[in-house]
Amino acid sequence: MTASAPAAKAARRLLLVHAHPDDETIQTGGTIARYLADGVDVRVVTFTLGEEGEVIGDEYALLVADGGADQLGGYRIAELTRALAALSPADGPVLRPRFLGGAGRWRDSGMAGAPSAQNPRALVQAPFDEVVSTLLDILVDFEPQVVVSYDESGTYGHPDHKLVHSVTAAAVARARDLGRGPVKLYESVTERSALQNGLAAASEVPEGWRMPEPGELPSYPDDAVTTEIDVRGFYERKVAALRAHATQVTVAPSGTEYALSNNILQPIGDHEHFILTDYDPRENLDGDRETDLFTGIE
Repeated sequence: MTASAPAAKAARRLLLVHAHPDDETIQTGGTIARYLADGVDVRVVTFTLGEEGEVIGDEYALLVADGGADQLGGYRIAELTRALAALSPADGPVLRPRFLGGAGRWRDSGMAGAPSAQNPRALVQAPFDEVVSTLLDILVDFEPQVVVSYDESGTYGHPDHKLVHSVTAAAVARARDLGRGPVKLYESVTERSALQNGLAAASEVPEGWRMPEPGELPSYPDDAVTTEIDVRGFYERKVAALRAHATQVTVAPSGTEYALSNNILQPIGDHEHFILTDYDPRENLDGDRETDLFTGIE
């Protein structure tokens, strides 16, 4: 019996790395859906199960880690599975979750200063080189041309997000040293005017929610954004994926805003924004932003 040849790799390959289930949809859900529909080999790698998340509502409140059953991580695997299925094309393969090192390898560290960060299994307690090497194995095997991660601040300062940024930068550098690295490394960000316009367009604040204070939600100046992906054609998929993360996210009745457990209203964007870390592509685009993560890649 002869061994079968390895399957040929797709022409375009996109890897998105995230810290916890729901991050992939909140920050990049439309982008995932768009490139899946375009036939790109898209993979989402999540670093933890999100065990330390706060649960919205009473139905699953006792799953939490602090004083509860500590079963939230397992439940959030199911939520992530449903969210990725919602982002997948109806007539194509269904995107499945992937966890760095396997589901449960590293644990959600919790917010900055939380006692959970001292758990020996917490992501922030893991040997840095071990985490980098684990991601490097994925980069070398998958060989994505494009990788999407977080900015240096981890979007809003979460220790796991900040670590994902550092680990990804280190792993990409090592992969490039091996001649197997991605062509482009992006950071997912929120554009300031998109945030402001989305908040201004909110017609109603659901009961129990509130509008954010000025500057309370993180964003980047418009001129820092290098890349804008139009996801209007996949907006409903993004909203459905947000609803799949029901322990963490509540979607407003309007379908145009959402809130986390803090009940602060945030708009659901129909464009997603990125900063290309390697160079400024606008220098070769007459000052315009990129509208495709694969611009310039043969």
